[in-house]
Amino acid sequence: MPRLLTYNVHRCVGTDRTLSVARIADVIADEDADIVCLQELDVGRLRTGSVDQAAELAQRLNMTSRFHPAMRIEAEQYGDAILSRLPETLVRADSLPSVTGIRGLEPRGAVWSRIQIGEHWLNIINTHLGLVPREQRKQAAALSSREWVGACEGPTILAGDFNATSITRPYGELTRHLKDAQRVLGLKPSIKTFPSAFPAIRIDHLFISPHIRVTGIRVPTSPLARVASDHLPLVMDFEIAA
Repeated sequence: MPRLLTYNVHRCVGTDRTLSVARIADVIADEDADIVCLQELDVGRLRTGSVDQAAELAQRLNMTSRFHPAMRIEAEQYGDAILSRLPETLVRADSLPSVTGIRGLEPRGAVWSRIQIGEHWLNIINTHLGLVPREQRKQAAALSSREWVGACEGPTILAGDFNATSITRPYGELTRHLKDAQRVLGLKPSIKTFPSAFPAIRIDHLFISPHIRVTGIRVPTSPLARVASDHLPLVMDFEIAA
């Protein structure tokens, strides 16, 4: 049974302000996931020692990596990645729309891979939406379009940090096309991931097509997970229906 983990790793800087790629790798390894969707990775950035965090995590976990730099500052990059221990192919990695007139907004993007699970090919889209509701709505609409979710054929999972709770319009837009995995499983109360020390907000989500049968969702709450990033990982076990 395949397992997926989505995790905002906060550039591998923990709540204790310690930079440690190894610690993030240990948190992920403890969950033994087959597919890992990561947000807020630094690649070649001076602030985190010029390390390629996507590549180093993939190497430590013995996985392939598909990284998309949502932001580039000369040779420095910052973005999201899909790691996999299963056969995979990159479909698309691209930016998402933003809004003008608001200072300080970071560029946002998404990365889409097709991953082979037995006789099935699974679409995985990983993203990290912005902080402003207006840009979130534009980004959710783009993800729902024929360029992303609308172009997926067969089993599909949209994962990531959406910076939006279940009562927001971006969440409503996305659930017009895919189902919230926690709602499908009937989890009450819902499982929350932020902040890691005392998770009270649900902004990390897993949206699924009808081909996905969820068998379990959980959040690791070990002392290591609580300190390694400001988010906790969200872990889903699933099957692909015929």
